[in-house]
Amino acid sequence: MQNRLTKAKQIYAEYPRTFRTLVIVTFIDKLGGFLLFPFFALYITKKFEVGMTEVGILFALFAGSSFIGSFLGGALTDRIGRRSMIIFSLLTSAFSTLAMGFVNSLEAFYLIAMISGIFTDTGGPAYNAIVGDLLPEEKRAEGFGILRVAFNVSAAIGPAIGGLLAARSYLALFVTDAIISTIVAVIVFFTIPETKPELKPGVEQESVAQSFTGYFRVFRDGAFVLFMLASILAWMTYMNMNTTLGVYLRNAQGIPEAGYGALISLNAVMVVAFQFWITHKLEKYPAMLMMAAGTLLFSFGFVMYGLFDNYTWFMIAMAIITVGEMITVPIANAEVINFAPEDMRGRYSAVYGLAWGLPFMIGPYLAGLLMDNYNPDWLWYACGICGTLATISFLILHRMRTPAESEIPAAEQTA
Repeated sequence: MQNRLTKAKQIYAEYPRTFRTLVIVTFIDKLGGFLLFPFFALYITKKFEVGMTEVGILFALFAGSSFIGSFLGGALTDRIGRRSMIIFSLLTSAFSTLAMGFVNSLEAFYLIAMISGIFTDTGGPAYNAIVGDLLPEEKRAEGFGILRVAFNVSAAIGPAIGGLLAARSYLALFVTDAIISTIVAVIVFFTIPETKPELKPGVEQESVAQSFTGYFRVFRDGAFVLFMLASILAWMTYMNMNTTLGVYLRNAQGIPEAGYGALISLNAVMVVAFQFWITHKLEKYPAMLMMAAGTLLFSFGFVMYGLFDNYTWFMIAMAIITVGEMITVPIANAEVINFAPEDMRGRYSAVYGLAWGLPFMIGPYLAGLLMDNYNPDWLWYACGICGTLATISFLILHRMRTPAESEIPAAEQTA
């Protein structure tokens, strides 16, 4: 274990200084998010005394508005740069998050959540574009794996702290998240330079209109669109971990908020301990084959919540989900950047945001209908069906690639 840790530190030290700073920024920013986001559904159902159907509507509104923010951010990231969009996103989301903590009607909460969705996601494509700017293609999956470690260190700490704060005051969650976002904006301003590639000689800067019409180029990339559609099926299953699982465990299994927070923390601790190692080991294998394997694993993990009613089995299920997640998420992020031309990284990342946004838009609502009107265990069986379809889709994409791209390297076959 010590040798593995030493090797990981050596590899990490080889990355550019700006990338290492981005890792620190990601940790601090996501710490604030994980204080709040896992408890959204619990907060809404308790404060406004509504069911999961209303929570599903909120997530749909939030996800729909995030599409607008992501598409704005993707085009502007490619035109004006990455750093400015990140700072803008952090500051505006801080104000909107703070406002959500003070409203007393569900309708006002819906409205502010829509505004927050736009602001929060304008910076998303910029983060991904920076990784593409700084790292060569063969290092991107590993780089996204490192960022996920930072992400999940925050996730390991955030829900545990958030659970303690929520037990006393949900308002403190909103205030703390807003303060952290503001601090991160200041750090980005002083420590992260602009990484947007210089225009090639003879190439003119796009106009604002051209930046937005460039999205048509993305949707004409058939292979990328197929990859995105397969990902939608996968993330339709995965999104339940941070949306409906907490409410299901509380209402159907009698497990309090702290128990759900412990499961989320288990997920994060596993990612911190094993993400770098798993991504490093799998980087030479076909991307779509790994996406299929990981999706199948986390889909089976979700099905287990419908099959068992014991907390130990719930922890085992979360461990299985986490292994699948560690395989799929870094590879998916790297593939998006690999699909994109150098001058389109922001827009490809924005379009791929649909693969996450659509599941969060319609998934919680559909899950809410099942949980509020039928046997809530059926939700997890539906996850198994959806995840199986996603697995098949990735296998089809694997087969569609050329033999040279699809074959496992000979050295790996004989290992």
